[in-house]
Order: sequence, then C-alpha cells, then structure tokens
Amino acid sequence: MAKNILIVESPAKAKTLKKYLGKDFEILASYGHVRDLIPKTGAVDPEHHFKMKYALIEKNEKHLDAIAKAMKQAENLYLATDPDREGEAISWHLQEILKQKKILKDKKVHRVVFYEITRTAVLHAVAHPRDVSMDLVNAQQARRALDYLVGFNLSPLLWKKIRRGLSAGRVQSPALRLIVEREEEIEKFISQEYWTIIAAAQSSEDAITFPSKLIEYKNKKLTQFSVTNETQAKEIKETLQEAAQGFLYVVKVEKKQRKRQPSAPFTTSTLQQEAARKLGFTTQRTMRIAQQLYEGIDVGEGSVGLITYMRTDSVNLAQEALAEIRAVIAKRYGEEFLPEAPREFKTKSKNAQEAHEAIRPTHPDFIPDQIKEKLTTEQYKLYDLIWKRTLACQMIHATLDTVAVDLSCGQGNRFRANGSVITNPGFMLVYLEDRDDGKPDEEKEEILPPLKEGEKVKLLNIEGHQHFTEPPPRYSEASLVKALEERGIGRPSTYASIISTLQNRDYVQLLQKRFHPTDVGRVVSKFLTLYFTKYVDYDFTANLEDELDAIARGEKQWVPVLEEFWQPFDILVKDVEANISRKEVTQEEINEACPKCQKPLAIRLGKRGRFIGCTAFPECDYTRNLDETAEQAQQTQQTQVLDRACPECKSPLQVRMGRYGKFIGCTGYPACKYIEPLEKPHDTQVPCPTCHEGSLLKRKSRYGKIFYSCSKYPTCRYAIWNEPLAESCPKCQWPILTVKVTKRKGTQKVCPQKECGYAEDM
Repeated sequence: MAKNILIVESPAKAKTLKKYLGKDFEILASYGHVRDLIPKTGAVDPEHHFKMKYALIEKNEKHLDAIAKAMKQAENLYLATDPDREGEAISWHLQEILKQKKILKDKKVHRVVFYEITRTAVLHAVAHPRDVSMDLVNAQQARRALDYLVGFNLSPLLWKKIRRGLSAGRVQSPALRLIVEREEEIEKFISQEYWTIIAAAQSSEDAITFPSKLIEYKNKKLTQFSVTNETQAKEIKETLQEAAQGFLYVVKVEKKQRKRQPSAPFTTSTLQQEAARKLGFTTQRTMRIAQQLYEGIDVGEGSVGLITYMRTDSVNLAQEALAEIRAVIAKRYGEEFLPEAPREFKTKSKNAQEAHEAIRPTHPDFIPDQIKEKLTTEQYKLYDLIWKRTLACQMIHATLDTVAVDLSCGQGNRFRANGSVITNPGFMLVYLEDRDDGKPDEEKEEILPPLKEGEKVKLLNIEGHQHFTEPPPRYSEASLVKALEERGIGRPSTYASIISTLQNRDYVQLLQKRFHPTDVGRVVSKFLTLYFTKYVDYDFTANLEDELDAIARGEKQWVPVLEEFWQPFDILVKDVEANISRKEVTQEEINEACPKCQKPLAIRLGKRGRFIGCTAFPECDYTRNLDETAEQAQQTQQTQVLDRACPECKSPLQVRMGRYGKFIGCTGYPACKYIEPLEKPHDTQVPCPTCHEGSLLKRKSRYGKIFYSCSKYPTCRYAIWNEPLAESCPKCQWPILTVKVTKRKGTQKVCPQKECGYAEDM
C-alpha cells in the first residue's frame, strides 16, 4: 500500500497524474463534491450565525469509502482538487469528513495546487504544498448559503403567487431580466426608413470600379436620416447626375497607416464567447471539452494535459510559457513575426490572482494538426482555437494602410470612398477575433485603385439604397456571456450553469441560436423586478460578487456579509407574501373593455402561456390570443367551424386550440377523437434513414420553428432540424445529408450524425 494518498476530482485526471508520481502515491478521485447542504428547510440557520447543515452526497459515498479505507494505511494525504473556490471547498469537506471518521489523527494533510497537468507543474506542487485556505472555503460557503437562502425563500413565493413548480435564483434572476428587457426593447422598437446614395465610379488608368457614398449635398453634411424616402432619393440622384455630367473629380486623398493589436489570451469568459461565435459551441459544451483537454489526453506518449486550467480570469502567461510560445512562432512563421519583447496583458478582473494563468496550451509545440488524429472532432476544434489565440497574442501587430478619397460631384456635393489594404498581416496570419452583433468588420472595406487629387474618374451610375433601422438583436450565448461579465453578474465559471438553469426552468428558449423569454419567464422576471427590485438590480448583484471576492482574499468575514443580505431580504419576502395577491402578479390590465361585459381586459398567464382575458372571470369567459385584436378574434370565432365533415363520424370539423397551438378536430369530441394539422406538412420525398418506410415531412414546432420528421410518427420518431437531402454521407455512409446555412461559410451539406462531423460547401 502506498504511503501517500493524493485526491483529485476526476478519474481521468487520476490516470494522468499516476505516471508522474510513481508507486509511492495512490491517486484516488472524489468524483466532484462529496457533501452538500441538506435539501430541505433549515440547511442554513440565520439564527445561529448561518450554521450550515451538510449531508454526504449519496452517489459519491462509495468513492469516499475507498478514500477512507486507503487513508487508514497511508501516512500523508495530498488534496489536489481543482485550484478554485469549489475545489478548495471539496478539499476542506474531505478533510472534515476524514477527521470526523477519526482517520487522520496525526497524519499530515497537504493542499497542492497546479494550473496545468504537466510533470514539472505536478512535481513542483507536491514539493511545495500549503494548508487548506479557509478564506477560499468561506467564500464558497457564503455563495452556497446565499443561493440556498434566495432559492428556498423565493421559490415557494413563486408557487403561491404565479404557478407551482417555479423557482428563482440569486444570479439567474438578473440574467433572466437581461433577456426579458432585451425582448421588450425589440417589441417597442419602431423601425425608421433611411436611404444612402451610392455612386459607382471607374478609375481612368486601370479601369477599376469602386463605390463611394454621398456625404455632403448642396453644402450640407448628410446624417443617417437626411434622406428618408424614395422620392427624396430620386430627386438627389437626378440632381447629382445632371451636375456630374458623367464624371467625378478627386478633391482629397487621405492616407493613414493603422496598427491592429492582437487580443489577449483566453480567459474562461472570452473562451466561451469565441467558441460560441466561431464553433457554435454552447457554454456547457465548451467547458466540458476544455475539462477533457485539461485533465489529459493520450497523444502518443501517455496521457498529458493539453491546456492549463480552464477556470480563470487572468490574462497572464508564465515566463517559461512565453519562451516556448516565442520559439514555436520563430520556427513556424519566422523571426520577423516576433515582437522585440514578449507582450504583457493587463487583467481586468479585480479578483484575478497573479498565480493564475490565462488558458493556453501546456506544450505549444503540440501543433493542432499534428495531434488531430488523437483528438475527437470537438476536442481538436477547441484546442486549435486556444493554440491559435495563444500564439497570435505573442506575434507582431498587423499593419493596414487605409485611404479615404473625397470626390466632388458639382458644387457643394461630395462622395467619399473608404478602403484598406493589409500590408503586413502580423498576428492575423494565425488568428482574428470574431465580432459581436452589429459591429462592422473593418477588414471588409473596399480595395481602392491608386487615385490622385485633381484626377477625373468616370461616373458609371448613382443609386439610392433603401435601409431600415433594426432593433437590438436578441442575446446569443456569446453576447449574453459578454453582458453578464460586463455587469459583474456571476463569475465566468458559473455562466454555463446560469444559462442551462434558465433553459431547464423553461424561462428562456434558444431558437436559431438566440434567447427568447417564455411567457412564464416574462411573468417571473416582472414579479421579481417589481417586488424584489434591489435583488435583481445589476449593480447590487455585482457588488455582492465583489464582497464574495473580498471574502476569498481575506478582506471580509463571511457571516457579516450574509447578515447584511439576509435581514432586509427576509423582511421583504414576508411582506410580499402577506400583502401582494396572485392576481396582482399574474394579471396586467390593458386599456380595453371586454366586448362581452364591458369590464376591463387584462393580459393573464394560463397553462399555455399569456393571453388576453376578462377580469370578471369566471362570470365572463371572454378570451383571445395575445397577438389578436378584438376584430381578429371575432373573425376567427366565426370561421372556426369548417364547411367540411369528419371522415370518421361525419360531424362538422372545427379549428381548435391545443397544447401545441391550433389544429383541426372533430366537433364530436370526446366521442370522436379525429384530428389533423391545420397546415398539411410538405413531403420532402426523402426516405427516412432509420425505419426506411416513411419519408421526411416538413413540420412546424409549437414555437414555429421548422423541423423534419418521419411520416410514420409516432411509430418512428426520427427528426432533424436541417432540410434533408437524399444523399449518402461520403465519410460514414449515413443515408442522408442535410442543408445547413452558416454565417461565414454560406450553405453547406452536413452529416446529421454528430460523431461524423462531415461538412462540404454547396
């Protein structure tokens, strides 16, 4: 039996560490947390200094027993759980449990921390252990207590005031508010029309055609809304064509050289954002794959950790790592791509510890393409992203030559053409960060011909281009993570759980990679924003995170922080429970009288979402859909009974409303249960690849999203989101391919089998 027991969280990491530490160490895994708060009222006791009652996690008891058994024969315990608050708390819980079992006694307990699973890092950590940090443990306990107190007090309130089964979270609620407020902005947005006037011109020397935009008309500078309709645009176009007489004159040429600097290496947040933008990964998927790369993968010489620890706010890189990165750049791209000195980036996070590093490859000389065969498709994609970003951050800046050319079109009229040329790509040779919604891509400017002041260029045509202002886009995973980080809501390590919790609670839905609040989500957010304003306030949530960080740094005590939060929160919960009725929460009166009884109408929450109903219910049963006017609802009711008989019982058919929207059903229900869809699904004629009997039909989900499923449903449940093609995959021979539209690659043929990964541009 080994005299040293070293505990990690995952068995995958245990395998990697075993080869570094040898026979003197037995490596065991805790499989995550070993105990948690008891799942009932009283787990946190505010009356007794927030005493916390813990219970063993049942599924991990057998792993704890194995640790206890091994520890009886060992001399030293090394706690090597993850290097963050959660990992510190797991180490503390393990230590406390073993103390209670009276197994430790006079045995030595060491806390070891490493941020990369390499031989050097692991051996150094074991040789330089420390004690368990109670500051980090208390910060984790404070966070857990806060989340418990909010959840166990707000959730029952939601049951009473809105609907049974709902729940609320301390950090999820402000995140939900973000999504709901964005939806309300979109609904209130009024689109405005505007026009731009574009001239197509041709240089005299090399006959290169280029566009330019009208910026000044009749000595007046144009703004976005200077031209707001087609009539104006036509008048301006005719005036300019007459003034130009077929030519424009170059009146000003302004050239500048611009430098573009590389982005910092990845933190948890920026990795989640870029993986969402570039790879289409969810935050959960990104963290799961990053965990695999960190814990170790066999690339030919046994299991080795490929990246540093993936939960970090720091953009620092170790000096040793910088030397290795620069060596790879010099060898692969040339010395000319290296700056004179390594680049340093400044960490924005208040609590980022300097001992932490950014997410980087542990071995920069492991080129992604050279180890591709040893990785799964998704592991390769994420490793490639991290490797490229890390190298790019230590390369020279990119140099761009920009040029702005002003062209006159008669007296007082001026067009402007902008262009740029990348004269030295620098870091852009390896990596370029993607942009968020609504931000123009600077690299997409036109390449202009060489033009000189006084030069005459041929005017080919002048056109008016119609535009409409657009509302702010709904949040994607990337932009939501960015918004959470900017407002200090949660921490990067919690973003994945925040997003998944909102989806699991059915407060939001991800449709076409955008978050839409559900009706229940909107009502919950409105309730919390109205009655618990302080606790869903972005600044309050951020300040509370700062206080947790201060506890982790040893600057604050955790119990006073909890007391300051709990006392006013507890008073408010009791006040809302006693004085706010369910009707006040779930109904929102609108300025309209009921057509049946003239009482006020209100937006109400029902089993199938929000609808408009009479406040005199149950005396008056008037209802209509939220998106219908009174006239539309009346017309719908008049046409609900169809001039067609049921094919089974000959009773009239009618349009009915069900759980998944409108459908056609028999008026003889429940004696006759005949139904058919309101819109007949289109048959793609593509054979079903699983049952080989049906064909794939184009259908609509309950939320209006298109999908394709087998005509033999429910006997066969095969379904896909993308349009199917009757073509076999050349890689795995799956009988169909599907059509996928991507932002940057256009339309692709892809294999619907995730493990295959085949894709080809169409």
